[in-house]
Amino acid sequence: MAVRKKDEGKGQGKDGSEHESKHAGSVVEPSLWERMERPAPTPRASLTLERIAAAAVEIADEEGGGAVTMRRLAQKLGVAPMAAYRHVASKDDLWALMIDRVSRELTVPDDVTDWREVLRSFALQTREMMLAHPWTGSMPTPLISLTPSRMAMAERQLAALASCGLDADPMMAAFRAVSSYVHGSTQSEIALREYKERHGWASGDETRQALAPQMNYLMSTGRYPTYERYGLSAARKDDQAWEFEFGLDCVLDGIAERLGI
Repeated sequence: MAVRKKDEGKGQGKDGSEHESKHAGSVVEPSLWERMERPAPTPRASLTLERIAAAAVEIADEEGGGAVTMRRLAQKLGVAPMAAYRHVASKDDLWALMIDRVSRELTVPDDVTDWREVLRSFALQTREMMLAHPWTGSMPTPLISLTPSRMAMAERQLAALASCGLDADPMMAAFRAVSSYVHGSTQSEIALREYKERHGWASGDETRQALAPQMNYLMSTGRYPTYERYGLSAARKDDQAWEFEFGLDCVLDGIAERLGI
C-alpha cells in the first residue's frame, strides 16, 4: 500500500480536514474501494472508476483479457494514458475493478436462508458469470480478490453457514471447498471450450472424432477398462451443466454429512 511522507505527520480526512496518521510522519493512501465510494470531485468529471471498469470489461469480453492494457483502455475511453493512471495506479487495481463489476449482479434474495440453497445459488451464478466472461478464470488477480462485490458474496454464504452453529474454521473450510469446486470446474469447462474453438470443432462429436486415433490406440492397450466403459455407455458426455450441478451436489452432500448440518 502506498505511503506518502508528510513533514507534519498529518493527512487529509474524508471531509478535507487534517488527521493524525497512525504512524508519525506518514499518511496511508485511501484504498481503491474507499476512493470509489467517494463522490466525484466535480459534477463535470467525465473519467470515473465506474467508467474505467465498464470499458475494461468490454475490452476483455471482446478481445480477451490479455488485450486489457492501460494504453488500450485509454484509447477506448478517448483519453491520454496518464489520465487513466491518475485513477487506477496499477494493473492489479484495474483487474480488481473488472472482477468487482462482473460480480455485482450475483445475489441471493434475503428470504433464502437455507445454507445449502444460498451456496448452491451463488455457485450456479458464478459458473454462468465465468462462462460469460471467460477472462475471469485466467487473470493474474483471481476471483477471490478482495472487492466489495466479492466480499458481499462471501459474507452472505458465510452467514448462512454460521447460522447452523458452525465454528469459524469449519465454516470457512466449507465455504472454500464449494468455491474451489466452482472455480476449478468452470475453468476446466472454459479451457475445453477454447481448445475446441482453436481447432474448429463445433460439437462434442466433432471433438471425439478428431481425437479418435489417439483414443482408439489408448483403449486398445486394455489398460483403461473403466474409462472405456464410460466412453461406450455415458449418455451425458456433452451436458456440462448437468455434470457441474451433479458434482456441486456431491460437494454439498459431503459438507452436510461431515458437519451434520
